[in-house]
Amino acid sequence: MNPIHEHFLQISRRQFFKRGGLSLGSIALGSLLAETFAKGAPVAPANLLAARPPQLPARAKQVIYLHMVGAPSQLDMFDHKPLLEKYHDQLCPPEFIEGKRFAFLRGHPKIAASEFQFSRYGKSGQEISELLPNLGKIADDIAIVKSMRTDEFNHGPAQLFLHTGFGRPGRPSFGSWVTYGLGSENENLPAYVVLLSGPLPGAGTSLWSNGFLPSIHQGVQFRSSGDPVLFLSNPEGHSRSDRRRLLDAVASLNEQALDEVGDPEIATRIGQYEMAFRMQTAVPELSDLSTESPKTIEMYGAQPGKTSFANNCLLARRLVERGVRVVQIYDASWDHHSDLVNGLPRKCKDVDQAMAALVQDLKQRGLLDETLVIWGGEFGRTPMQQVVGGDGGATKPGRDHHKDAFTIWMAGGGVKPGITYGRTDDFGFGVAENPVHVHDLNATVLHLMGIDHERLTFKYQGRQFRLTDVHGEVVKGLLA
Repeated sequence: MNPIHEHFLQISRRQFFKRGGLSLGSIALGSLLAETFAKGAPVAPANLLAARPPQLPARAKQVIYLHMVGAPSQLDMFDHKPLLEKYHDQLCPPEFIEGKRFAFLRGHPKIAASEFQFSRYGKSGQEISELLPNLGKIADDIAIVKSMRTDEFNHGPAQLFLHTGFGRPGRPSFGSWVTYGLGSENENLPAYVVLLSGPLPGAGTSLWSNGFLPSIHQGVQFRSSGDPVLFLSNPEGHSRSDRRRLLDAVASLNEQALDEVGDPEIATRIGQYEMAFRMQTAVPELSDLSTESPKTIEMYGAQPGKTSFANNCLLARRLVERGVRVVQIYDASWDHHSDLVNGLPRKCKDVDQAMAALVQDLKQRGLLDETLVIWGGEFGRTPMQQVVGGDGGATKPGRDHHKDAFTIWMAGGGVKPGITYGRTDDFGFGVAENPVHVHDLNATVLHLMGIDHERLTFKYQGRQFRLTDVHGEVVKGLLA
């Protein structure tokens, strides 16, 4: 018998995969470190997130993404359509529903005008609803994009599509792509932080997943009560020096495993343990909002020690101030299928003061020029009313999901201030001028951060992937 065949017959399946894994892991580690070295970053495991130079001249160094989970009604906040008042409660044009799919609308729905008044604000004359008076005060600092489009019309897939470029779980999030491309400027805090006001979004933690990128690029969720990060405090009866000794022992074991197996995820694990130790000092100071001046706390409407969107906005400013690359705030309960006339004002009141204060605060501290702020939902709302009622009668109407037209706003970080970009038709049903697809938005945001969306790729399952898939154009009309 051939001695080579005899040798392989004598080893078990487990041994075969272990020995084969050594070679494959070493190749993967070599590839990871070679790429890191090529980008000018140190190769030590603790420095896998070291800051790297942008591919292009960057206008923004960090981004704060305010996502209103459930999709706000653009027609009641930003996209004023007087024609809806003329045709209110009449059947919508047949072409609105022929061959179209909606989440809940059935039959032949009626047109629904906005219940709220609009005014023009600032020298720019931005048209904004009465529901957002504080945002109106900073109208000259923001760019309102009224011509957004997406491919998905249900919440979970649309949230994933917006933040990962794909409507199903498994792809890296926007923040993961950014930290993969640029690294971090703070060794004591995560590069990518997620804050929630309300329950998890429908798409869950997949929205800040690293997907197939190294796990060091996953978003880190900060909690609103207790330790901001789980297990940040030392266990009862153990000191900081005890934890240091434990981490040193674990690091030694991990380094041995890294030498033997060559799995790049072990290098990630070593770096994450070390960051967790450093975070014990950095995070408590960061999260103590009571150190802010009373004037600042009042400006945001924050309440130190409590959970709120306002607290998260103030914390976001503190995070970017310390070099955190990406902060995402998810605010829940914007899904107004019914009772929009009461539900939407409540939600606008929750966010109006704080999001305006965030832009003002960044500006007065000289941070707005290098910080990109983005606000929006996963899609828009229909100009047709959705009737939710019992006994066959209409009660407290709302609006259904709408993927073909919605509004976002952006500020700072190289965005042209005081402009309205794009336009919808007279009913607010479709985009009539300067359409901006989700892929275009992501391409533009990456461009502002000094990243070429076509060059930021990662090879997985035999092909190169990117945030914008094979689509996306930079929206030059938004650039300052």
